[in-house]
Amino acid sequence: MNAPALAAEQDGLPMPRRLWAVVAVSVSIAITVLDSAMVNVALPGIARSLGISPAAATWLLNAYQLTVVTTLLPLASLGEKLGFRPVFLTGFAVFGLASLGSALAPGFEALLACRVAQGLGASAVMSLTAGMIRHIYPLRMLGRAIGINATVVAIAGASAPSLAAAILTVAPWQALFAIHVPVCLAGILVGRWALPEQPGTRRPFDWPSAVLNVLTFGLFFLGVDLVFAVPLPAAALIAGGIGAGVLLVRRQLRQPAPLLPLDLLRIRAIAFSVAASVCAFAGWYTSHVSLPFLLQGAGISQGGTGLIMTPWPLGMAFGAPLAGRLSDRVPTAWLCVIGMGSMVAGLSVVASLPLLGNGLLLGAMMMLCGAGFGCFSTPNNRTMIGSAPKVRAGGAGGMQATARLLGTTLGTTMVGLCFQAAGAADGARLALLAGIGCATLAGLLSLVRGRR
Repeated sequence: MNAPALAAEQDGLPMPRRLWAVVAVSVSIAITVLDSAMVNVALPGIARSLGISPAAATWLLNAYQLTVVTTLLPLASLGEKLGFRPVFLTGFAVFGLASLGSALAPGFEALLACRVAQGLGASAVMSLTAGMIRHIYPLRMLGRAIGINATVVAIAGASAPSLAAAILTVAPWQALFAIHVPVCLAGILVGRWALPEQPGTRRPFDWPSAVLNVLTFGLFFLGVDLVFAVPLPAAALIAGGIGAGVLLVRRQLRQPAPLLPLDLLRIRAIAFSVAASVCAFAGWYTSHVSLPFLLQGAGISQGGTGLIMTPWPLGMAFGAPLAGRLSDRVPTAWLCVIGMGSMVAGLSVVASLPLLGNGLLLGAMMMLCGAGFGCFSTPNNRTMIGSAPKVRAGGAGGMQATARLLGTTLGTTMVGLCFQAAGAADGARLALLAGIGCATLAGLLSLVRGRR
């Protein structure tokens, strides 16, 4: 890239190139969000079609998620080394090719391998989305940009079940994967022209740290997934993951730009934002998983449960962009406190209400919770990305995505523990209270960050 063009990208892309770059990024993140949710809807049909058990079918989700969580930080580091654009587009292409392979897979083993490849491509997209946004928009518009991204995620997540159901009524489950291919192709063509071309650092890639990172997160999360089925082997896996993590941290302390971004965690605003993000996502996922059990346990039908919970993502789609615009003008910590306070208030009303006969009020509380979560996530992410040096935007983006996955996994684990401790009915209410506690802690961490 010539010097004038490079200088123009120092604080965002010019219009209309910026608009097309946003389209490319939005398409990529939307299709990865849609994929997970749509496959979840299709799992029973896939199991019947391939002649496998429901337990085996869940590995089509688990393998995807494990691949994503173990490769987020290494791919973010690779993006910093080679430049975000080539790694991002390569990941998008891998996702598209693996989607085609999934549609054509002759059996379970081939489909599982393609799901792993899809996870690798999705990980490249997820780990570099935030860093890419940092280079697309000027810093003064960063909050608005993250709000737009959060809105895309919310709309994709909300529409995925309905879209999957519509496709499955007229086509076999293979169509859920095949539909990704033309979308990926269009996104890649737009991205090749529009996405920023900032140079990479060209520093050597730390392969030993990448392997340790895969072992740390892979063994740990695999152990968490198996902890209720085979406790002793699961404990051994978790211990192995912790051991690999200790070795990883010791190695990273000697690195100037570590794969595990310990240098960024030394920045107080980033450290508090990461901790708050883990707690907030744990609170969101704990409540989101437990609420259907709580509502249906009170006698509300599956359809009624879906209607009551639908306002949550709609609230996110409203709150995230609004908070994004405000976060470019007012302190982000206070927006985060207001957001988590709204979520705690909404969940507390639900926890204290007789559930039957209060559908409209419950829906309103779901809307409040979703708007509150959107009001928290956008400013919190802005702090994580905006407080990092621009050259470390890839590491900050990988850390943001990793914090989200840590929080959701923690939420899943808490729900399982609550169900084991108190049974299905009481466990769902206990899990909801745990979610309220996590959201409260996220708000307190944001409050401390604001005061400091």
